[in-house]
Amino acid sequence: MTHAIRFHETGGPEVLVWEEVSVGKPGPGEARIRHTAVGLNFVDIYNRSGLYPAQLPSGLGSEAAGIVEEVGPGVTDLKPGDRVAYGASPLGAYSEARLIPADRLLKVPDGVDDKTAAAMMLKGLTTQYLIRQTYRVKAGDTILLHAAAGGVGLILSQWAKHLGATVIGTVSNDEKAKLAKAHGCDHVIIYTREDFVKRVDEITGGKKVPVVYDSVGKDTFLKSLDCLAPLGVAALFGQSSGAVEPLNLGLLAQKGSLYVTRPTLFTYAAKRENLVAMAGELFDVVKSGAVKIEVHQTYPLKDAAKAHADLAARKTTGSTVLTV
Repeated sequence: MTHAIRFHETGGPEVLVWEEVSVGKPGPGEARIRHTAVGLNFVDIYNRSGLYPAQLPSGLGSEAAGIVEEVGPGVTDLKPGDRVAYGASPLGAYSEARLIPADRLLKVPDGVDDKTAAAMMLKGLTTQYLIRQTYRVKAGDTILLHAAAGGVGLILSQWAKHLGATVIGTVSNDEKAKLAKAHGCDHVIIYTREDFVKRVDEITGGKKVPVVYDSVGKDTFLKSLDCLAPLGVAALFGQSSGAVEPLNLGLLAQKGSLYVTRPTLFTYAAKRENLVAMAGELFDVVKSGAVKIEVHQTYPLKDAAKAHADLAARKTTGSTVLTV
C-alpha cells in the first residue's frame, strides 16, 4: 500500500499524519511517479499552518524526484522508467507515489542524482527567476540577500557570484556566517548583533544596493527598503518571520522611487516553455560546478513533522531532503 504525509487540520507539525492513500491510474495529461527523494521547503510550513490555505484534507510538498511508472493519454514526451523531478506542482510531494500533471515534470540529466534533484528544484528555480528575471543580476552589481545560509540563500549567492556580482548576506550566527562565506558571500552580516542597514551603507560607500532579496519578511522588510539605492527593487519572496505589515506606498517615493514585488515561482513557471527554460539554466549551472547543491539534512519521509520543527526553529542549513 502507498503511504503519504497528509493533514486534516491546519496547525503545528503535530497535524502531519502518515497514512495509507490509493493512487489510481494516470488520466489524460497525467503521469504516475514513484518518489525517491522529496524536498523540504519553508512554503510547506505556510501550507501546513494555513497561512497559504489548502483544501483539507490535503497532501503537502511541491518538490521531489523519482521515476515515472505510467503515463496517461496524450503524454508524449515521458515514458515509464524516466528519471524526473519537479519543483512547481500541486501539493502532494510528501508521498511514496502520486499522480501529477505531466507538464510539471522535468527530465533529470545524467550527473545529477535524485537527492540533489529533489533538493534543488524549488529553491533553484526560485533563484533562477529572482536573479535572472525579477531583477537581472549583472557583473559589477552589489546585492543584498537575507537568510544567506538557507536553502535559496546558498544557491543564490553562488549563482550571483558566478554572474560577477558582489554578494552581501545576512545570517543569524557565526556558524551560518562561515557557511555563507564558503558559498559566495563576499560580506556577511550577523544581523543579531549588527545593524545591517548601517553595514550595507559602509560596505557600499553610501551607494546602497540595486536589489534586496528578502525571504524573512516582517523583521527585515522596512529596513531592507533603507538599503536600496534610488529606483532599487525589494523582492519579497517569503516571510519566515511573519507577514509584512500593510505598506504606505508613499514610503517608496520618500526612499527613492523604489519598486516592491512579491513574486512566486508558480507565476513565473506557469507556462511549460518558461519552466523548461528556467530548469535548463539551473541544470547548466549545477552541472558546470558553478553552483553546488548540498544536502545538509535528511529525514525519513514519515518523520516530516520533526523536519518541520527543525526548519521552523532555524536548526537546519542549506537543503533538506525527505527520503522515501
